[in-house]
Amino acid sequence: MALILGIESSCDETAAAVIDGNGTTLAARIVAQRIASQDEAHRPYGGVVPEIAARAHVEVLGPMVEAVLADAGMTLDDVDAIAATAGPGLIGGVMVGLVTAKALAMAADKPLVAVNHLEGHALSPRLADPSLQYPYLLLLVSGGHCQILEVAGVGQYRRLATTIDDALGEAFDKTAKILGLGYPGGPAVERLAREGNPKAVPLPRPLVGSGEPHFSFAGLKSAVMRAKDAQRTFLRQAQDERSEANPETQNPARPEPVEGRQPYSDADIAASFQQAALDCVIDRTRIALATAAPGMTALVVAGGVAANAALRGALEALAAEHGLPLVAPPPKLCTDNAAMIGWAGAERFALGYTDPLDVAARPRWPLDDNAAPVRGAGVKA
Repeated sequence: MALILGIESSCDETAAAVIDGNGTTLAARIVAQRIASQDEAHRPYGGVVPEIAARAHVEVLGPMVEAVLADAGMTLDDVDAIAATAGPGLIGGVMVGLVTAKALAMAADKPLVAVNHLEGHALSPRLADPSLQYPYLLLLVSGGHCQILEVAGVGQYRRLATTIDDALGEAFDKTAKILGLGYPGGPAVERLAREGNPKAVPLPRPLVGSGEPHFSFAGLKSAVMRAKDAQRTFLRQAQDERSEANPETQNPARPEPVEGRQPYSDADIAASFQQAALDCVIDRTRIALATAAPGMTALVVAGGVAANAALRGALEALAAEHGLPLVAPPPKLCTDNAAMIGWAGAERFALGYTDPLDVAARPRWPLDDNAAPVRGAGVKA
């Protein structure tokens, strides 16, 4: 293992980190790291705008690399290799990070390690938990990806399930947009869901009970939109029935009952959506646990949605049913970061993997190239 400079720029976080592959604890392994969020730039649009993201990476990344090396008390001469996300992701952002890494590698005469962003997530639990051994079953859930894989080693992945349409994180963000919660949406939905009744709104559980291993969240997103429309209709009718009341006293987020009819709130919609999504995830993961190869050491969850406390609780109970521990990185390592890219780079470098300076950026890059196509879109596999 070695000292690795990691760079991440696949979406809307610009990040750099120095990783010590010989560290025996999380604190020792992450020598220094910095992350610059673009939330404020994208918030007016309710989601990530690729061109804005790429320009922000250009402005921030160079000074950030200098700063993180200074934080570590090092120069480029001190690191053994430079690792950068080479895909998948927004191609403009991926190119900014990869080209920067290539320039640094050429200038300092250092090896380059092109890292699959998904492999960064897949190996991040090993960064956080040095005791985690291969093979393990991985639930990878983020804004752009939702899949279950057997992780037998670096570069050794077998996909058991993927989404046939939308990812779980995308469904959270869309629900946040429908409810007017702003961006980023996932944490906002989770916070609001704590105030609601998860049984208040009848929502579908796509594919649950079908025996099919894959995920589908498009129908759930549409159902949330219909639930919000029904809430608006109820409020309009309630306002008409109380025409004599002062409109300023009405609170759409917590509407009042009308003649014994009790409407549901935005918190109820959020809670019901989150419960439906978790039911889908647990059902799919239970199938994967039953069909995975023997000898799995743990059930592992990674990716941005892995920071959701309700998801972790449900998965912990499921893992216990199968006599396995649940391993999850700390929340700060679930969202996009350079520490996981540096760690994946360290694991690859330790096995002798490096890449030429003409390695290409890839907007799509599956972990399991041999996985069979799935019905539906299947583009996020």
